[in-house]
Amino acid sequence: MRNRLIPLVMSLLLLGWSTISCNQDQSSGNTTQETNIKVGVNVVLKDYGAEPTVLDIDAYTTSNDNFRTALWTGTHFQVTLMSIPVGGEVGLEQHNDTDQFLRIEDGEAKVMMGDSEESLTFIQTAEKDFAIIVPAGKWHNIINTGDKPLKLYSIYSPAEHPYGTVHKTFEEAEETEHHH
Repeated sequence: MRNRLIPLVMSLLLLGWSTISCNQDQSSGNTTQETNIKVGVNVVLKDYGAEPTVLDIDAYTTSNDNFRTALWTGTHFQVTLMSIPVGGEVGLEQHNDTDQFLRIEDGEAKVMMGDSEESLTFIQTAEKDFAIIVPAGKWHNIINTGDKPLKLYSIYSPAEHPYGTVHKTFEEAEETEHHH
């Protein structure tokens, strides 16, 4: 029996065996997701707040399966992770007082921006390792045009969402965002 387990364990380690567990934070009611996606990388999806933080942004971004997860919310900016399903979108929006930086870690997208909802005249394609920069006041949308979830992270300055934000789906985000 032992001789059969050793090759199995070695294969799982070589393939970067992934384990996922969810923990309920009793003080806030928020759910955090822990994922080991690389040997030696322990991903804990939660809002780290305005604490000194060093992490593998690629590992965190690609392990996030929520539409939006706030990863770090400080006084002057915020980092959120997003997973957009095939054919899905971020949603047409405008941040009047917030500049935004987004980076695609996996997937393909169509990026649209403009001065009004009806006039999105800036249209570009973007893929893994591309950055998208949205000036304050620009209407914008990002649509997943690939065949797998679009994984990206966003930096807002100043922060856009409440500390600890987790939206599992686009619909949940739409409902929640209309109330804050």
